[in-house]
Amino acid sequence: MNFCQRSKKRPNKSVKRLTGNAVGTDYQVTHPKLSALIERAKALPPLVTAVVYASDEVSLRAAIAAAGAGLIEPVFYGSEARIRVLAEQLHLSLPGRIVDTGESAVEAARRAVKDAADNRVAALMKGSLHTDELMAAVVARDAGLRAETRITHTFVFDLPRYAKLIALTDAVINIAPDVRTKADAITNAVRLLIQLGVQAPKVAILAAVETVHERIPATIDAQALVALAVSGRFGSAMVEGPFGFDNAISATAAAAKGIVSAVAGCPDLLVVPDLNSGNMLYKSFVYVGGGECAGIVQGARVPIILTSRADSQFSRIASCALASIARSKV
Repeated sequence: MNFCQRSKKRPNKSVKRLTGNAVGTDYQVTHPKLSALIERAKALPPLVTAVVYASDEVSLRAAIAAAGAGLIEPVFYGSEARIRVLAEQLHLSLPGRIVDTGESAVEAARRAVKDAADNRVAALMKGSLHTDELMAAVVARDAGLRAETRITHTFVFDLPRYAKLIALTDAVINIAPDVRTKADAITNAVRLLIQLGVQAPKVAILAAVETVHERIPATIDAQALVALAVSGRFGSAMVEGPFGFDNAISATAAAAKGIVSAVAGCPDLLVVPDLNSGNMLYKSFVYVGGGECAGIVQGARVPIILTSRADSQFSRIASCALASIARSKV
């Protein structure tokens, strides 16, 4: 299938061990591309990160593991008594400090966002509160966190059968994005890819078919986004579409349909039509494709680590690493 001219060798199943100084950071991973991203982030100063409402085991362990790996310097927001009792029950040593905001998740989010706006913390990390509770605080008009682009989410995947990291937007935040929102999602994701070292990201706009059809809105949007790219909106990025998923990801499939493209078969970024298709693609990559992911929310003044309850600890660690690189000047 010629996925980005991948090696004909079997995927590397060798196990790499990540170690750290805190409980939960000594574990095995089999995703070398994301592991390399984590190692790169370890060379940066720890990111001062507001861990918002870390009142459950999963979010507390993840934050402590990321701190132990040298990726973040956590500041915990929530009930100090509850956080300390939970840490004691789990036999965990708490790094960083606690901002006691009581039992209210909404108050924890409001206080963390205010501290981000006041430059007291450099990133936000979702704990056990609902995503809507955190994002409502972020997008509030008086919060001071809005930036020049709309709020969007970008995943970065390590897929066993794909030769490089591949990004996906937007599978989390925007339900039915219009062209302007998709353009901002591309702008945000391209900026992140450049920070990851991809100087001219290849962007594939996905739809059900690879031709523009007036009854398929995603193809009309793709045509408009390509026109924006031609006008220079996305800088060095090469933006093409619409693509069906098969001819976006496989040069062989593209050739079979007579598609001549610099992007087909080797994209760095996939842009999905809407949240439904993006969320299903993301979960297919992980649960069927054997992939692993990191993800952050962009478009605010600070990166937001917005993980799912079902995400692995490795994914949470990798998301902290991605946020650290996104926040850095390199």
